[in-house]
Amino acid sequence: MSPKIPSHSHFQFQEQHKKVKKQGVFGDMYSMMLLPLPLPKDVSIIMEPEKGKDSAFQLPNLAHAFREFVGTREVGEFVSGALAGAMTKAVLAPLETIRTRMVVGVGSKNISGSFVQVIEEQGWQGLWAGNTINMLRIIPTQAIELGTFECVKRSMTSLQDKWKQEQSPKLQLGSINFNLSFSWISPVAVAGAAAGIASTLCCHPLEVLKDRLTVSPEAYPNLSIAVRNIYKDGGIGAFYAGISPTLIGMLPYSTCYYFMYDTIKKSYCQTKNKKSLNRPEMLVIGALAGFTASTISFPLEVARKRLMVGALQGKCPPNMAAALSEVIREEGLKGLYRGWAASCLKVMPSSGITWMFYEAWKDILVVQKCQSV
Repeated sequence: MSPKIPSHSHFQFQEQHKKVKKQGVFGDMYSMMLLPLPLPKDVSIIMEPEKGKDSAFQLPNLAHAFREFVGTREVGEFVSGALAGAMTKAVLAPLETIRTRMVVGVGSKNISGSFVQVIEEQGWQGLWAGNTINMLRIIPTQAIELGTFECVKRSMTSLQDKWKQEQSPKLQLGSINFNLSFSWISPVAVAGAAAGIASTLCCHPLEVLKDRLTVSPEAYPNLSIAVRNIYKDGGIGAFYAGISPTLIGMLPYSTCYYFMYDTIKKSYCQTKNKKSLNRPEMLVIGALAGFTASTISFPLEVARKRLMVGALQGKCPPNMAAALSEVIREEGLKGLYRGWAASCLKVMPSSGITWMFYEAWKDILVVQKCQSV
């Protein structure tokens, strides 16, 4: 069998390759990347699009991605919290207006007289005076708080279930092994604490703005001037004035609030052999949870207010413990619950209505979607 003689095009290809190789500075591979070899005439490359795919460049479908994001469970819970907070504040705004007037000492000394006086002087819309800043504060606060609560509770429950099925992590110190199962920790309590911390850290500047607009309307006539003046006086840190006592007061309240609601709800459903609550039952259980949490954490709220008032008067106690000691020394133990009844009258309807609206919106935005899927 005679040897195969290379064609003329093959010799031409080798010559071109030698020329390109000589031109390279950093070696053959780099040269070939910079100067691609010309193909022989009898060699060609044909690129065909894959079956079922268009060869034209396509932009990502942002509308579809946005719909997928909006349809997630977390977004539904976040929006449900925002709507519940807005509707609760709209319903209770007249009571808040009357309470503020009576606390400050403006107008009539009784509730019915204050209602009549506000309507005569400002009309029905006067009952919702100053509600805009409250809406700006409560909508993100409730959205972050309730959304964080649901997300952390779900994650903690899933993690504990996983550790029950598998081996939980262990910590070894010398010859001693510690089993870190954390089965004794309540996911609801942890979620409640996380919800209070997250909402406080994110929304405390709005609370500062609300207090400045309410207490000093002459110095802070509107929202834009308040933001500008507070930033000019103390920078970003001024928007977080009093954050430490607020967190200390919020942590036990939030933990107890969510823990009591979930515990009472589960116990009631087991006793009545029910899978879910109706709206009046949610209203009552939410009010009971708010009442219990407010009662347990109220001394810390008194101490926090003492710190805030002391800062304005120039004789602020150094810390929360000192503020509590000062209250007990001046007013006795009953001083720790001064104003507790008025606080419960505000907290109980607010808690009950918030949970009622939140569960209703969650049924629409989360539960029905999950069932349809």
